[in-house]
Amino acid sequence: MAEHIFKLKADWPGLRNDVGTIEACNLKTEISIPPEMDGPGVGTNPDEMLLGAAATCYIITLAAMLERSGIDKESLTMDSEATVDVTNGVFSYRKIMHKPKLVLAAGTDEKKLSLASRLTEKAETSCMISRAIRGNVEIALEAEVLLAGRSG
Repeated sequence: MAEHIFKLKADWPGLRNDVGTIEACNLKTEISIPPEMDGPGVGTNPDEMLLGAAATCYIITLAAMLERSGIDKESLTMDSEATVDVTNGVFSYRKIMHKPKLVLAAGTDEKKLSLASRLTEKAETSCMISRAIRGNVEIALEAEVLLAGRSG
């Protein structure tokens, strides 16, 4: 069994509406509470970071699956959004919606087009972050798979 250890240092110098920092191997940023939650909105926040973790895990997983399947793409882009519910003052991360747009190389056959569509869904269930939060946060997908030179 292989294990990968990721480390992060956090510093929070003040109280609720202060600004702190986090630093990991390739990440260094200020953090604070977002303005939507009556915070200063400096740097990033846990809500954006969880959304970023889910989105980057998904898109990297999908790219790896496409590569292993020999499917050539022109582009792979994605919009993602998170919904945080506030009921009786309790904040709950409710839903993440991924909207990937995959443009396959011109000349891709129907078999690979169909496989690419299936992989857009499989990537969500295979992503490590999605598996970690499943059961607590709904993850939805609206994938668009197109061939280069054709409009969707």
